[in-house]
Amino acid sequence: MASETWQEEISTGKRFQFGKNWQKYADLINKERIDLAKESLQKMLGAESLEGKTFLDVGCGSGLFSLSANNLGAKVISFDYDPESVSCSKNIAQKFKANMDRWHIEQGSVLDPGYLESLKVQHGQFDIVYSWGVLHHTGQMWQAIENLLGLVKQDGKVYIAIYNDQGFLSKFWLVVKKLYCVLPSWLKWMILIPAGLGMWGPMMFYDLVTGKGFSRWTNYQKKRGMSPIYDVIDWVGGYPFEVSTPQKITSFFEARNFKLENIKTVKRSLGCCEYVFKKLA
Repeated sequence: MASETWQEEISTGKRFQFGKNWQKYADLINKERIDLAKESLQKMLGAESLEGKTFLDVGCGSGLFSLSANNLGAKVISFDYDPESVSCSKNIAQKFKANMDRWHIEQGSVLDPGYLESLKVQHGQFDIVYSWGVLHHTGQMWQAIENLLGLVKQDGKVYIAIYNDQGFLSKFWLVVKKLYCVLPSWLKWMILIPAGLGMWGPMMFYDLVTGKGFSRWTNYQKKRGMSPIYDVIDWVGGYPFEVSTPQKITSFFEARNFKLENIKTVKRSLGCCEYVFKKLA
């Protein structure tokens, strides 16, 4: 049923085909990118190892961070609404010979209470619930965040990344994303190229005139092992699209007995703010 709904949303321009983009990015995944992704998990979670921990990856995308958690010793459950992302994650697991005794990958929706309840029945609550750059693409961001909370163990952690609210600019990007998704594939370049130049052009020009070459572009993957090209495509096409301020996210969690443990903001810039919250007694 989820696959049928997904197909309908793609065909009517109501949703970006995230999985197709992840499958292209997956060709770039190598040991260096896996190590960088692993380091980003260790840094934000404040843990060198996840041995003995359970890790739920909500919206697993390419599977890179599920693989990284698996390599850190966690028992990983990964799911994604997009069947192409599920397929991509399975291929990555096979390609890099992950420990499949402690990694399970399936299709599911964070907006489906029945599915989430089945996860609790099968696996219990989780030490770490992870969802990077996903919940703001569900079409019901606050409900999606709410749905995650019951999956977290006492003293467990939630690690999420949510698009920063830029006010008018966020409203502008919402229009761009809607338009991109409804256009036929042979016309999408008319939005993608100008948007990509607008996002990267000023930064690259500044780097060139200050003698830094293309350092910001070439060093981009060092953040989390990601790709600037496929992240631009994901950004321009990423619809549904919602945003929030750090203050609203923090207040939401604190009202539900979670304490902020770590935060990484983008200030007033485009992109995701990252949050780690701990569930209190």
